[in-house]
Amino acid sequence: MAKPKIKFVPNKLHVKTGDTVFVISGKDKGKTGKVLRVFPKKGKIIVEGINIITKHVKPNQINPQGGVVKREAPIFSSKVMLFDEKAGKPTRVGYKVVDGKKVRYSKVSGEVL
Repeated sequence: MAKPKIKFVPNKLHVKTGDTVFVISGKDKGKTGKVLRVFPKKGKIIVEGINIITKHVKPNQINPQGGVVKREAPIFSSKVMLFDEKAGKPTRVGYKVVDGKKVRYSKVSGEVL
């Protein structure tokens, strides 16, 4: 019997596209970057400059030369925390209702994100 590929997928991600995040575990621990893409069904995200892999690409119309290309690979969203620029450190995300709208806020500074 084969092992499941994904052990845990959160039903809702705490980060969105465009957020600045801080990596808390893995080979890029301590780095910050901007979220480029979000995959909610897989529980993964792609962060700018984080989890760089080398991919060997065959020649095609877009890249007629082919060769080795460096690019970002997805990482689990649980390995990152939202980075609060005002406080200058990573923070947890809280939710509250302001003027009838549900908004995210920083647990460190209390600012609405």
